[in-house]
Amino acid sequence: MIYAYASLTVTNPEALAVYREKAGEALAKHGGKVETATAAARAIDGVPAIPDAAALLSFPDAESALAWAHDPELSDIHALRRSAGASDIVLLG
Repeated sequence: MIYAYASLTVTNPEALAVYREKAGEALAKHGGKVETATAAARAIDGVPAIPDAAALLSFPDAESALAWAHDPELSDIHALRRSAGASDIVLLG
Protein backbone atom coordinates (compact mmCIF):
# COMPACT_ATOMS: atom_id res chain seq x y z
CA MET A 1 0.00 0.00 0.00
CA ILE A 2 1.22 3.49 -0.86
CA TYR A 3 -0.30 6.88 -0.11
CA ALA A 4 -0.56 10.22 -1.86
CA TYR A 5 -1.36 13.60 -0.35
CA ALA A 6 -3.56 15.96 -2.37
CA SER A 7 -3.69 19.65 -1.56
CA LEU A 8 -6.15 22.01 -3.27
CA THR A 9 -6.59 25.76 -3.30
CA VAL A 10 -10.15 26.11 -4.53
CA THR A 11 -11.12 28.97 -6.84
CA ASN A 12 -14.03 27.21 -8.56
CA PRO A 13 -16.17 25.32 -6.01
CA GLU A 14 -18.66 24.23 -8.68
CA ALA A 15 -15.95 22.42 -10.64
CA LEU A 16 -14.71 20.80 -7.43
CA ALA A 17 -18.22 19.52 -6.67
CA VAL A 18 -18.44 17.93 -10.13
CA TYR A 19 -14.94 16.47 -9.71
CA ARG A 20 -15.87 14.91 -6.37
CA GLU A 21 -18.77 13.08 -8.06
CA LYS A 22 -16.35 11.45 -10.51
CA ALA A 23 -13.13 11.12 -8.52
CA GLY A 24 -13.96 7.90 -6.66
CA GLU A 25 -14.65 5.91 -9.81
CA ALA A 26 -11.50 7.30 -11.47
CA LEU A 27 -9.38 6.30 -8.46
CA ALA A 28 -10.97 2.86 -8.26
CA LYS A 29 -9.98 2.15 -11.87
CA HIS A 30 -6.39 1.84 -10.62
CA GLY A 31 -7.14 0.39 -7.18
CA GLY A 32 -7.08 3.76 -5.44
CA LYS A 33 -9.42 5.31 -2.91
CA VAL A 34 -9.82 8.36 -0.73
CA GLU A 35 -8.84 7.39 2.81
CA THR A 36 -9.85 10.74 4.25
CA ALA A 37 -10.55 14.26 3.01
CA THR A 38 -11.23 17.56 4.71
CA ALA A 39 -11.91 21.20 4.14
CA ALA A 40 -10.69 21.91 7.69
CA ALA A 41 -6.97 21.08 7.63
CA ARG A 42 -4.88 22.82 10.28
CA ALA A 43 -1.22 23.09 11.14
CA ILE A 44 0.06 21.31 14.21
CA ASP A 45 3.73 22.26 13.77
CA GLY A 46 5.55 24.86 11.74
CA VAL A 47 3.88 27.34 9.41
CA PRO A 48 2.76 25.38 6.34
CA ALA A 49 0.40 26.75 3.71
CA ILE A 50 -3.02 25.39 4.64
CA PRO A 51 -5.04 24.20 1.64
CA ASP A 52 -8.76 24.79 1.16
CA ALA A 53 -9.16 21.03 0.78
CA ALA A 54 -6.82 18.13 1.46
CA ALA A 55 -7.09 14.39 0.92
CA LEU A 56 -5.10 11.28 1.67
CA LEU A 57 -5.33 8.80 -1.19
CA SER A 58 -4.25 5.15 -1.13
CA PHE A 59 -3.14 2.87 -3.95
CA PRO A 60 -1.95 -0.73 -3.99
CA ASP A 61 1.52 0.39 -5.14
CA ALA A 62 3.40 3.27 -6.77
CA GLU A 63 2.79 1.88 -10.26
CA SER A 64 -0.98 2.04 -9.71
CA ALA A 65 -0.75 5.63 -8.48
CA LEU A 66 1.31 6.63 -11.50
CA ALA A 67 -1.07 4.78 -13.84
CA TRP A 68 -3.98 6.77 -12.34
CA ALA A 69 -2.10 10.06 -12.70
CA HIS A 70 -1.12 9.40 -16.32
CA ASP A 71 -4.16 7.47 -17.61
CA PRO A 72 -5.22 9.18 -20.88
CA GLU A 73 -8.80 8.01 -20.31
CA LEU A 74 -8.86 10.07 -17.08
CA SER A 75 -7.42 13.27 -18.56
CA ASP A 76 -10.83 14.96 -18.48
CA ILE A 77 -11.22 14.08 -14.78
CA HIS A 78 -7.76 15.45 -13.93
CA ALA A 79 -8.50 18.58 -15.98
CA LEU A 80 -11.72 19.05 -14.04
CA ARG A 81 -9.79 18.92 -10.73
CA ARG A 82 -7.27 21.42 -12.05
CA SER A 83 -10.07 23.73 -13.19
CA ALA A 84 -11.29 23.86 -9.59
CA GLY A 85 -8.11 25.70 -8.59
CA ALA A 86 -4.50 24.86 -7.85
CA SER A 87 -3.88 21.25 -6.96
CA ASP A 88 -0.75 19.41 -5.91
CA ILE A 89 -0.51 15.67 -5.38
CA VAL A 90 2.54 14.13 -3.72
CA LEU A 91 3.26 10.42 -3.72
CA LEU A 92 4.46 9.40 -0.26
CA GLY A 93 6.91 6.64 -1.02
